[in-house]
Amino acid sequence: MEITAGGLLEIRITPADVGKRVSVRRVEEGGSAAPSFADTVGVLTSWTGGVLTITRKDGVSVHIAESSLVAGKTVPAAPARRRGPAASFEELARITARAWQPLESEPLGEWTLRAAAGFTRRANSALALGDPGIPVGEALERVTSWYAERGLPAYVQAATGAAGTQELLCAELERRGWVNEVSAQVRIGALAPVGDLDADGVDAVRLTREPDEEWLARYGRVRDPEPARRVLVEGPSVWFASLGGGRAIGRLVVDGRWAGFAAVTVAPEHRRRGLARAVMTALARRALEEGASAAWLQVEADNPAARALYDGMGFTTHHAYHHFRAAA
Repeated sequence: MEITAGGLLEIRITPADVGKRVSVRRVEEGGSAAPSFADTVGVLTSWTGGVLTITRKDGVSVHIAESSLVAGKTVPAAPARRRGPAASFEELARITARAWQPLESEPLGEWTLRAAAGFTRRANSALALGDPGIPVGEALERVTSWYAERGLPAYVQAATGAAGTQELLCAELERRGWVNEVSAQVRIGALAPVGDLDADGVDAVRLTREPDEEWLARYGRVRDPEPARRVLVEGPSVWFASLGGGRAIGRLVVDGRWAGFAAVTVAPEHRRRGLARAVMTALARRALEEGASAAWLQVEADNPAARALYDGMGFTTHHAYHHFRAAA
């Protein structure tokens, strides 16, 4: 926070700073004699009617009364990582999108409308990268009608938490009544340490180019196998891992220097035995053989067990992404 020569906190932001990353301090309401303060850092997405809205890196919007502000300033974006893999938001977003390719797609300006008979939101949502070429309101109407024509709910995928992400779009979607149905973290890490893990059972992991019935059964998110298989096998270089007759599975997509891990799933009765670690290690070794050096994965915010596993493997959060569903 800014301190003046007299020792007072200073408010150095205005409504003209909407769209910038800011740090603010406010007085919290309460009955105690001594005031308490709360700090918020994120993108200033609106300042209207005496209320500021700041979108944090996890996508949560915080509404702050202008009258409660005691300090505020603009701050630079978080510094780029100096160790391990690095990528811009747009680069990583396009890499992750190629790992979940739709059966049908159509451009909307620089946005991409994607459909795959309803299998996985990642292949059945509008990827909102860049400029849709028309006003956002018109773009969202087009998104809604395009999915309605296919008998699908309308979703928009947008991100927060990194330089170049879409906090303003997320705020606009919320303002228009779109519901943030699910949020996830995109994490990155060096690939070699995962391949170097001493994981029991790694030699027993079976790798194939297509998922078998046991793999699909363990994945458990497949309503219609035909479109699911078509989505799952598409990608630059795709591998499926299975351990112990489907007790644990995983999916890998190698795309140049990047290796993407997905669908790492362990049967409930076999958890906490290192099976996920063995699957990840086997897949990492295959990716290293294909020349990859960096890794990414996506983990939902409400999955603490998976987050703990990936923490131990050195994965750190790059940004968060969200699937907004059109209001009914």
